[in-house]
Amino acid sequence: MSQWVSNPHWRGGKQEDSWLLPADSDIKPVVSVVMPTLNEEAGIAECIERVETALSALQVPGEVVVSDSSTDRTPEIAESMGAIVVEPDKGGYGYAYQYAFDRVRGDYVVMGDADTTYDFEAIPRLLQPVLDDEADICMGSRLEGEIRDGSMPTLHQYVGNPLLTRFLNAFYDAGVSDAHSGFRVFSREALETLDLETDGMEFASEMIMDAGAKGLDIEEVPIVYHEREGEETLDSFQDGWRHVRFMLINAPGYLFSVPGLVTAALGGVLMLVAASGISIGGVSLGTHSMIAGSLLSIVGFQVVSLGVFATVASDPIRRPSDPVTDWLVEKFRLERSALAGVLMFGAGAGYALYLASRWVSSGFTRLPLFMADIIAFTAIVLGLQVVFSAFFMSTIASDRQ
Repeated sequence: MSQWVSNPHWRGGKQEDSWLLPADSDIKPVVSVVMPTLNEEAGIAECIERVETALSALQVPGEVVVSDSSTDRTPEIAESMGAIVVEPDKGGYGYAYQYAFDRVRGDYVVMGDADTTYDFEAIPRLLQPVLDDEADICMGSRLEGEIRDGSMPTLHQYVGNPLLTRFLNAFYDAGVSDAHSGFRVFSREALETLDLETDGMEFASEMIMDAGAKGLDIEEVPIVYHEREGEETLDSFQDGWRHVRFMLINAPGYLFSVPGLVTAALGGVLMLVAASGISIGGVSLGTHSMIAGSLLSIVGFQVVSLGVFATVASDPIRRPSDPVTDWLVEKFRLERSALAGVLMFGAGAGYALYLASRWVSSGFTRLPLFMADIIAFTAIVLGLQVVFSAFFMSTIASDRQ
């Protein structure tokens, strides 16, 4: 990193040297620090002072962009400390960040809360892996570092954050220890690569999910997590559910395709074993097992269909990778799919008519073949589902074009 000359400017009528640049400075900042604020007057000054200390240690000019939605003195304090204050035109944690990201000027962007929980003097440690091209994004890990007493609720520390991190790693291959740490450093190139859209608290998850899906390198540095100044604005259960919901709807393979395929396969096996009369452990599966297998097959097919619809209609962050859904999405043709449904329906209907004719020809004395009836009507239902699903798939596919 090239060396810079500090920028003298006036603060409170007194000239002093500072690496923190005002909004009207002709010098381009190297580092932009973004803080979303909602009534953070108790901690904003300390956070900006710590940013100044970090910039001084780095010997590079930087800026602090405060994305403010406060009703207290937060913006006045921030401006008096040399920060650039912007006011988003609508609410939301994620939107506050996106609004500020559109206005930063630095080559490297730092994000963090303005409640003193994150020590901005640690910026050089998080920035270094990005400068060394070892990472596109570097996160401060609270769970691998130190969590000071009283800084994080016990439920968050031992249940909420670890559980949400495991979900995110499993679904999106993020490979992080603390997915919801809000202290992050990344290059401008990485920011421009990401497609960030969410407005709420799930924004933290979206960034890691999208980075993982796009193959960006994420590294972590252990940090100390401090007790916050001011009132807590996080709603544990509501915001936690928003994270889980966002992860699930953007991974239809895990939400729909895999459960659907497993359910359909189990149903098919149950029907096959029940129809063949094979005994398992000396017990033969009967009519009830055949009914259960039929229901599982129908439900499984429907769930798999939802996975295909979700993949085509929503363009999720993590597209399903199972061969069945991938084949259906890539090879779908209305005519072939509808024809397959018609053939399945015809086979089921033909078999049902055959069974009915045998019953009629016997003078209604032959007992119905319940197993065979179930097979026939399962084929009829699945055939109808395939036909109508094919037309629905064609509709949403054309809407995406």
